[in-house]
Amino acid sequence: MPADISAPAAKERTPIVIRVLVLATFVVILNETIMINAIPRLMADFGVTEVAAQWVSTAFMLTMAAIIPTTGWFLQRVTTRQAYATAMATFMAGTVLSAVAPTFAILLIGRIIQAGGTAVMMPLLMTTLMTVVAEKDRGRVMGNVTLAISVAPAMGPVVSGVVLQVSVPQIDSWRLLFVLMLPITGVVTWLGLRQLKNVGEPQAGAIDLLSVALAALGFGGLVFGLSKFHGDDYTTAIVIVTAGIALIAAFALRQLQLQRTGTPLLDLRVFLSGTYSKALVLMAIAFLAMMGSMILLPLYLQNLRDLSPLETGLLVMPGGLAMGLLGPTVGKLFDKFGGRVLVIPGSIGITAALAGFTQISLTMPYWQLLALHILLMVSLAATFTPVFTLGLGALPMNLYSHGSSMLGTLQQVAAAFGTALVVTVMSARSTTLIDTGTDPTIATLDGMRLAFLISAVLAVIVIVMAVLLPARSATHNALPAEEADEPEAPQLVKN
Repeated sequence: MPADISAPAAKERTPIVIRVLVLATFVVILNETIMINAIPRLMADFGVTEVAAQWVSTAFMLTMAAIIPTTGWFLQRVTTRQAYATAMATFMAGTVLSAVAPTFAILLIGRIIQAGGTAVMMPLLMTTLMTVVAEKDRGRVMGNVTLAISVAPAMGPVVSGVVLQVSVPQIDSWRLLFVLMLPITGVVTWLGLRQLKNVGEPQAGAIDLLSVALAALGFGGLVFGLSKFHGDDYTTAIVIVTAGIALIAAFALRQLQLQRTGTPLLDLRVFLSGTYSKALVLMAIAFLAMMGSMILLPLYLQNLRDLSPLETGLLVMPGGLAMGLLGPTVGKLFDKFGGRVLVIPGSIGITAALAGFTQISLTMPYWQLLALHILLMVSLAATFTPVFTLGLGALPMNLYSHGSSMLGTLQQVAAAFGTALVVTVMSARSTTLIDTGTDPTIATLDGMRLAFLISAVLAVIVIVMAVLLPARSATHNALPAEEADEPEAPQLVKN
């Protein structure tokens, strides 16, 4: 999707194309975490183990990681409407298949198809936003995007917790999660096809199948390997992760070669921008912290404090809502004052909230847990919007789609790494204490505290990156296609 900043860029109000894409992206990304609370129901209905049932979430995340690296190339080869129609049709097909799945294997196939459509939506939204919105308004509009890309994963368990309490004759409760999603998706798709206008013109170019294979096996393998740390066979997990990293290295070398001789699947020249690279590191660790807390808090509240999934969802819902509602305000502040006044306090708040969670106990008042969670979500809101805007704004227009694809890929890897990290640390610590005679409940609690502590220590890196980021990004223009194929073409400012 080449740049075309004609009339829409001059308007101060959010373009309709962005509003439609934000709504659609929220709907599809919500599904990434919506099955977390349905694991016990799936185990009972299909007679599968907990490890197998977890694949309804793992397969979704793995597919996202495998497909997103290809979206940079894809979005430059099709129109906005074609990309949107393809993504939403694929998502709806997966939703239908999941709703009627007679076996667990069919349900997994449905989830994989859903993820295929979801993988296109976030890069499509981010690329379109950076193309049609004027730089002076990007913070405000990106604040609305925060609702889709950050709040939706946090709201997934809340929505599923409510729906799973509903009893409908002859319909398994978990199927309602898909049945209710269908009409919503249908309406959003219809609205989008009515309102969307094409942005820019598609470019011709062949796809490098070797790059596709390396990206799918490398990023998908890395996420799969990280998910294996949930069990006890760490050796297998390490082997798979190592193989994934090796394939990603091969993928990177292939892209560097294609940048000299042809069209790369994922243009690595995005890393020539110091601002983009710092923003990527900051975003990855912040997203890691968010996903880690999303895993640990439900485990703590349900396993150690005996709350139901619905009660757990309601306790964490205010934080998710605060994060979404603050997005537009944070965006306006970014447009007015720049990124540093938001990102630095936000990064400090993330670290402080995670440090506060290291003090959890079996009697900690729920209002303290609520306050810490709200602090974490508000701090993430203050961080994500400026970081996304600064990072992508530091790239030339012809690299927007590749930059947003890289950002989406790193989100999936960070989510997988965050989950693997907290679960591995918690399990290792609690197992060690249990072996020494410690009560299992106390041992699990201590393991959770240690996991939060390590997350808090990692969050210090977020503070460092926040200090290094500039207040605003340099503005770049699109480059001619023939220049973009040369390694030195993007004149990126190394901040």
